[in-house]
Amino acid sequence: MSDRVSGKTIPVAQRLIFALDVPDVDQAMALVEKLDGVVHFYKIGLELFMSGRGFELLDWLVARDLKVFLDLKFFDVPATVAAAVRQVAGRGATFATVHGNQAIMEAAAASKGAHLKILAVTALTSLDRGDLDDLGFACDAEALVLSRARRALAAGCDGVVSSGLEIPALRADVNHELLIVSPGIRPVDNRPEDDQKRVVSPGQAFEAGADYIVVGRPIRDAADPVAAAAAIQREIAGVFNV
Repeated sequence: MSDRVSGKTIPVAQRLIFALDVPDVDQAMALVEKLDGVVHFYKIGLELFMSGRGFELLDWLVARDLKVFLDLKFFDVPATVAAAVRQVAGRGATFATVHGNQAIMEAAAASKGAHLKILAVTALTSLDRGDLDDLGFACDAEALVLSRARRALAAGCDGVVSSGLEIPALRADVNHELLIVSPGIRPVDNRPEDDQKRVVSPGQAFEAGADYIVVGRPIRDAADPVAAAAAIQREIAGVFNV
């Protein structure tokens, strides 16, 4: 289904990325099997990947014809990041994240191969204005996100990870071909107090111009994860009139 803003064609069922934020691979595989046919795109984060069987899980998901967002936020000297990106690309991941340093982004983009897409982290959704002040950023979150997005595209990255709150500005001020993956998604009736401070609903994210959303706890912690995921998929389908 074509994005009304950027014109990209993305299957609607693949626009939901479920974050496998669990401590071990057995739990992750059990969730994937439970969500079979409802979720088609999965995120592997740092905790799960470092459980000792990260590549095993990646290979298992790819073998099941599922898409994988490997969210390890690579940050090291450019040669090391380039080598890590080549490892990921060779295992069939769809997305991988890097931090927004210019040399790191350029190294990752040059090493991604034909199928892996590199996403630059702009500002973590766990950060608010006070956190940015503490880190020494004189600008607000939106200005920081826009600056990093422009630099990411110039470096050859495919897109960014960004809060839904900054998506309208990204779509207005940055090339529309930019892929935007939005974490910190909370259904309107599911807004717990947790470490995500800058959140929007699935519908709000897509109406603003997101290409993908990442949802974790609202599905993982639901009494019925399958029903929760299906409800989000219905909301997404409604946004795209399918």
